[in-house]
Amino acid sequence: MAKCTYFKVCNGCLTQHVPYNLQLENKKKNLSQKINFEDIEVFHGKEYNYRNRIDFIFNSNGPAMRGKKNSIVNVKKCEISNQKINNLLKEIKSNFTALDYFNFKKKTGTFCYAVVRTGKKSSISFVLNKESHKLESAIDKINDFAKETSADTVIITFMDPQISNSTNEDYNIIKGEDFLEESIMGYTFEYNVQGFFQNNLEVAKLMHKYCNDLLNKYEGKEMNLLDLYGGVGTFGIINSKIFKNVKIVEGFDKSIVSANENIKKNNLTNCEAIVLDAKKLKNLELPQPLIAIVDPPRAGMHPDTIATLNKLQPESIIYVSCNIIQLGKDIKKFKKYKINKAAMFDQFPQTNHVEAIIELVLE
Repeated sequence: MAKCTYFKVCNGCLTQHVPYNLQLENKKKNLSQKINFEDIEVFHGKEYNYRNRIDFIFNSNGPAMRGKKNSIVNVKKCEISNQKINNLLKEIKSNFTALDYFNFKKKTGTFCYAVVRTGKKSSISFVLNKESHKLESAIDKINDFAKETSADTVIITFMDPQISNSTNEDYNIIKGEDFLEESIMGYTFEYNVQGFFQNNLEVAKLMHKYCNDLLNKYEGKEMNLLDLYGGVGTFGIINSKIFKNVKIVEGFDKSIVSANENIKKNNLTNCEAIVLDAKKLKNLELPQPLIAIVDPPRAGMHPDTIATLNKLQPESIIYVSCNIIQLGKDIKKFKKYKINKAAMFDQFPQTNHVEAIIELVLE
């Protein structure tokens, strides 16, 4: 029995009708088939109210969610979002109605998204069409809202109507600061409100604990760590005490700004954060012996990145993946490696999506 009122029309959660233990069993079986490995540990957190970020889409009635067949669903509450997000949704809905909303087909209109993120603090990013002729009145309305909302941060992001992204480096801060902060395993992390951070913090903490347990065997061995697609440096920083040197490599420059700030906040002297596209990894000098943690986007790793890693031959590659189909394809390209351990982390209950961590070791 689905918990959510909008289950049959919203496109967000497609498996609410399946008992949760069966959801986990299905995901484990699917992962096993994709990586051709059976001994998989399973980790999960709450079944509902776990998400700390939702990208709402505007229509004439205010913020809504995408439905099936490109429809729009006006939701009062999202069951997989945490309570802070649902509280902020109410605030936005009560202040933003009868809007000049963005039409994705015609590429016209003003209000496109409201991106809501929560943690120790909360933020709302209003995403506006930068080519709209009604920007001035929209900005005035958001300025008025910022004075009353319980959100700690309010920003306005200016979107290219031909691309329609919900995040962009072109933004103005209306209230608060453009970063949020979380703590994981005793370490403090700030991250840009436009950058990536795990949407299910409870399960993300389980992932970091699992990774740390995998890496503890290298303590005292004078090994070096490459944290590739490193974001704001979470994996590298959390495991820094195990290694002689840590290099955090990330292509999004604002994440590296945060990574450097996180290195300072955590009083670390053996970490370096570098802005570099992962496909250009061959241009980076890396000390040996080496361990690599890779956490690529859904598209997986570029062939040049895989070629460089195969040439470097880290003693171990820990592959963190949010796309197990691509994971299965990528690990086949590491022909000198075998899977030593595998774990599944249900970051996204009530959906078909899952996160995995695979430990590859040289044969």
